Amino acid sequence: MRSNCMLALSLLVSSSVSLVAQQALTAQDYSNAERWNSYNVSGLVDHTVRAPKYLPDGRVFFADPAGGATTYKIADPKKATVTAAFDSAKLAAALSAASRTNVAAGRLNVDEYEPEAGGGFAVTVRAGKFHCDAAINACKQEPAPPAPVVAAPASAPPAQPGVVVPPVARPRAGVGRRGAAPVNVSPDGKLAAFIRDNNLWVRLIATGVETQLTTDGIKDYGYATDNAGWQHSDAAVLTWSADGKKIATFQQDQRKTGYMYLVPTTYRHPELEAWRYPLVGDKDVTMIEPVVIDVASAAVVRLKVQPLQHRSMECDDVSCEGGKWTDAEFSPDDKQLAFVSTSRDHKDEDVEIAETATGEVRSVFHEHADTYYGWQSKTDWKPLWAAGEFLWVSERSGFAQLYRYDMKSGKLKGQVTHGDGPVQDIVHVDEAKRIVYFMATGKQAGVDPYFNQLYKVDSDGKDQRLLTPEPYQHVVTAAPDGTTFVDVYSSVNTPQTAVLRDDSGKVLVELGKQDIARLLAAGWKAPTPITVKSRDGSTLLYGYMFKPTSFDPAQAAGKKLPVVDYVYPGPQGASCGSRSFAPSHGDDQALADLGFVVVCIDGMGNPERSKAFHDAHASTPQEMGDDTIPDQVAGIQDLATQYAFVDAGRVGIWGHSGGGNATVSAMFHAPEFFKVGWAESGNHDQREYEDDWDERWAGLETIGADGKSNYDAQANQNFAANLRGKLMLVHGTMDDNVPPYNTLLVVDALMKANKTFDLLMIPNVHHGYAEQSQYVMRRRWDYFVQNLLGVTPPADFQMTTYDQVIRKMYGPDAQPE
Repeated sequence: MRSNCMLALSLLVSSSVSLVAQQALTAQDYSNAERWNSYNVSGLVDHTVRAPKYLPDGRVFFADPAGGATTYKIADPKKATVTAAFDSAKLAAALSAASRTNVAAGRLNVDEYEPEAGGGFAVTVRAGKFHCDAAINACKQEPAPPAPVVAAPASAPPAQPGVVVPPVARPRAGVGRRGAAPVNVSPDGKLAAFIRDNNLWVRLIATGVETQLTTDGIKDYGYATDNAGWQHSDAAVLTWSADGKKIATFQQDQRKTGYMYLVPTTYRHPELEAWRYPLVGDKDVTMIEPVVIDVASAAVVRLKVQPLQHRSMECDDVSCEGGKWTDAEFSPDDKQLAFVSTSRDHKDEDVEIAETATGEVRSVFHEHADTYYGWQSKTDWKPLWAAGEFLWVSERSGFAQLYRYDMKSGKLKGQVTHGDGPVQDIVHVDEAKRIVYFMATGKQAGVDPYFNQLYKVDSDGKDQRLLTPEPYQHVVTAAPDGTTFVDVYSSVNTPQTAVLRDDSGKVLVELGKQDIARLLAAGWKAPTPITVKSRDGSTLLYGYMFKPTSFDPAQAAGKKLPVVDYVYPGPQGASCGSRSFAPSHGDDQALADLGFVVVCIDGMGNPERSKAFHDAHASTPQEMGDDTIPDQVAGIQDLATQYAFVDAGRVGIWGHSGGGNATVSAMFHAPEFFKVGWAESGNHDQREYEDDWDERWAGLETIGADGKSNYDAQANQNFAANLRGKLMLVHGTMDDNVPPYNTLLVVDALMKANKTFDLLMIPNVHHGYAEQSQYVMRRRWDYFVQNLLGVTPPADFQMTTYDQVIRKMYGPDAQPE
C-alpha cells in the first residue's frame, strides 16, 4: 500500500493548475524525488562495461560491475570468447596478505592489469602495484620508487642582475586541471617530467635520480607552465617523442598578464590568492615560446618562430587533456616536430614543421575562417609521417570534413570524408592500408543527428562505409593497430550493449549488456526524446523531457504541469549532454517528480551539427548574448502544442556556468516568458572571463569612437532593468574558473535598477560546490517549488550528505577530496 505521502505526491502531479488540493510538499515528497539522483540509482544498473583497455596481444581487459561487486574479464577477438581475467576471491586473499589490509573480492578496484611471463600478471590497486603468479598463490608488492636524488643541473645561464627568483607557488587545495598529474610520464614509463622552481626536470622512476633540463626559468616565465587562467596547477604541459628521448614544450611568458585575486572567508587574516589570468580585451596576454629538449644532454633548442598565442585548435587551453601540448607531434625519428599555431581570435591556423636539431621552422599550410575555426572534431589534424601527408579537418563545405594535404608543399591532395554531417573524431589511421577510421554525426537519414557512429574510408575518399549500423550513440575504443574496436552503444532510453568488432564492423563477440531490471523495479522511467522547432519555425531541435514518474497523461486530461528548462548555451557544449544511456541526468528526474516537466533543448549555436547551425549565436559579441534563448522559447512553445500537459505559461529556467549566464539572459531578454530563474556561477560578462574562450567565439574586443565596447551587447548587467520574475543568483566565493565578480556585476546592476532578487554566495568553494552541492540542490528545488509550482516546500529538508554521496558512488572507503 502506498503511504499517504506518496498519495499526496500523486495528487500533486495530476492536479489542476491551482493546486488547491495540496498547499505544501512534505519531506517524504522530497525523499521520494531524491531517490532518482545518480547516487541512488547508479547501483541499480548491472553489467555496465567499464574502462576497456587493450592488452599487448590484442585482447581486451574490462570491468563488469553487478550487484554491488565488480568482476574483471578479458575478451579475446581471435577466439571470440569472454572469460574471467582472474579468480577475484583468490586475488583478494593474495592482495590482503601482501598488503596486510582487508581486500574484498567484489571491491578490488583494479586500475591497471598487465600480463606477465609465465602466465602471471600485475595489477595496480589503491595499495600499489602487485605482481602475482599464474595460480594466484601469492602476490608481491612492487617497491615504492626510490626517494628523489638530485643530479648535477645543466649549466646555469649568466646571472641576471636585479632578478629575484622566488620559490614556485604550490597548488591550492581543490585547485587543479582536467587530467593533470603531478608528473608527466614518458611513453615507455621510465621517466617522469615535472616542474620545480619554474624549470623543467625529469626523474628516472627506477632510481629516483632527478636531472634539471632547463635553468633560466623564472617566475611568470617558466617552462611547461600549466596556466590558462581559468585552470592552473603545477603540472607540466609537454609532448614526449615516442621513444622518450625528446620533449617538446614551451617557456610561457605571462610577465605582463594581469592578475586575478580571490580572498577566502576565514576567522583570521585571509591569505590573498593571486595568479595570472588574462581577460578578454587585455592588451597583454599569455604567450608561449616553443622549445625542443634533448633529455639525455639537457640541450634546449628554441624554435625560430615568434612567440605563439597560448591557444589550441581543440579547446580553450594549450593542453586539452592529460598535460599534453595538444597541437605538437614528433616524427618517428625525432628529427622533426609538426605543430599548429592558432591566432588570438581563432580565425587563422598554421601548420608548421620544425627541425628539432636546429630549431629552423617552415610554414606548410594556412587556413582562415571568417567566424572561428573548429571545435566540431575532437581531433582536428593528424600528421601521416610515412606518407609525407597530414589530415586536416575543415568546415569549408558547411560540415566538418577530413582533407588530405602534402606535408612539404601544403597542397591539397584530396577530400577524404564526404556527405552531410560533421566528423567528430579521427579514431585510427591505418597508414599501410591508407584507411581512415572516424566518428561522425548526422550522416544517416532518420537517425538522431547527435548519435556518433563509426565509419571507415580510403584516404583517397573512396569507399566510405558505416561500421556501426545500430541507430544509437556509439562510444568506440580502437586497438592500437586498428584491427578491432570496442563499441559501446546505447541511447537515453536503451541500455548499453558492448561488443568487440573487427575492422569491417563485424561483431566478433559481445562483451556485455546492461541489465536495468532492478532500476525498472524501483519505478524508474526513461526520459522522453523530443523534437521541436527552432526560432525560425523550420529547423528541428532535439532534446529530452522528464515527467513525474507517477504522472499518467491519459488520466490527467486538462491538467498542466509547469516547465523547468535546463539550459547550457555553449557554443562549446550543449544542454542535453551525452546521448548514451544513464540512469540519472543530474537531478532532472528528481526535480520533475516534485511536480514539473523538466526539459533540455540543444539550440542553434550548439555544436555537433552544421557550421551554419554552430555559428547561429556566436561569431560576434552581439550574437553571443543570444545564449540560445530564442530557441528555448520557441521549443517549449512547440512542445506545449505536442503535449497538452505542458504549461508554456509557467516556465522556469536554470543552469550552471554558461547555463547560469544563459538563465540571467533569459530572465532579462524574455521576461514575459520565463517566470523563475536559478543562475549558478554564470560568466555574465565575458570580459570578466579568461581571454581564450570568448575571443574564439565572438572575436576580439573593439572600442568605438563613442568609447563603447562591442562586448556591451553580451553583458547581462546592462539589461538588469528588464527583470520581472523571481531570480536567484548563486556563486562560489573562491571560483577560480568563473570569478565571482561576474555575478557581483549583475548584483550591482540589479540594485541600481531597484530590482528585487535573491543571492546565495557560497563561502570558500570553487566552480563546483563540493560539500555544499547537496545544500544548493535542495535550495534550488525549494525555489522552483515555491515560486513556480506555487506551494510550500518542506522546511530545511536534509538531503543525502556530500560524504554519503561520495561513499555511495565510489565505495565505503572513499573519502571526499
